[in-house]
Amino acid sequence: MPGNGSAAVEMDVKVVGKEQVADGVVRLVLRRSCGEGFPAWEPGAHVDLVLDEDLVRQYSLCGDPGRSDVLEVAVLREPAGRGGSAFVHDKVEVGDRLRIRGPRNNFPLVEADEYLFVAGGIGITPILPMVRAAAAAGARWRLVYGGRTRRSMAFLEELADYGERVRIRSQDETGLLDLAGELAGAGESAAVYCCGPEGLLRAIEDECRGRRPGCLHVERFSPKARDTTVPDGPFEVELAVSGRTLEVPPGKSIVGVLEEAGVDVPVSCLEGTCGTCETAVLEGEPDHRDSILTDEERARNDTMFLCVSRSLTPRLRIDR
Repeated sequence: MPGNGSAAVEMDVKVVGKEQVADGVVRLVLRRSCGEGFPAWEPGAHVDLVLDEDLVRQYSLCGDPGRSDVLEVAVLREPAGRGGSAFVHDKVEVGDRLRIRGPRNNFPLVEADEYLFVAGGIGITPILPMVRAAAAAGARWRLVYGGRTRRSMAFLEELADYGERVRIRSQDETGLLDLAGELAGAGESAAVYCCGPEGLLRAIEDECRGRRPGCLHVERFSPKARDTTVPDGPFEVELAVSGRTLEVPPGKSIVGVLEEAGVDVPVSCLEGTCGTCETAVLEGEPDHRDSILTDEERARNDTMFLCVSRSLTPRLRIDR
């Protein structure tokens, strides 16, 4: 299961720091309003920022998991985005109070003797704590970090402390990342972690097809493209907790049907990238349409994300 079970945890926080860490990127430092520490989290985790009643966005934690007093996120301004990054950049100020959900981890760092980290742009945010963890564990590791320009790339000063283990490759200086060359220098047992724009993720998925299964771990900020030529058919969802059975018609999500029936389901992204609506599958075969599960996790058919996924069998029985 990719989630860590803390999706429903909500906390009031205060913004105690806001600084620009690169062109178009600001870092927020958050502290709990009640004065208590945050729940433990591990590299790869993210939180939902509840910015407004209908404005909830997910951001990777980029601070130190060893500190329970604060959480840190870095937010890239997205001119063509849906409003979350603009809200953070233009309206959130030090002293403001927000709500967060999580932490939740769909991108955990597995144990390995060797790591190759690949980050593109704001994709450095979940990778940064992983680099710290790998260095602290004494593992073999390298990071290649690409961006449009050096001025647009966050955390370069901190990464400079790691010397030659980190390769900074700005597109205006060296062009696109040489993924084939970087992978050629990684051992067959290496765990490969990548986060960044969709073009980078597709490219590294292609390059890793000949490597051992399960070596590649990616996190997406937007939904993965899927085949839309197969029509959606109706199916039934049986709710194990209440015993109710509901029909999900074509064109409507499981989440939508459950909400209309008065069944509360925590949601956030509504596009299969954040993991908030993860639910255990007890019977039936889901039609996985998320951008989170690996092929191995999909084959187990023991969990699904209700905001986008459907069913390949006439009925699903889920833990709701």
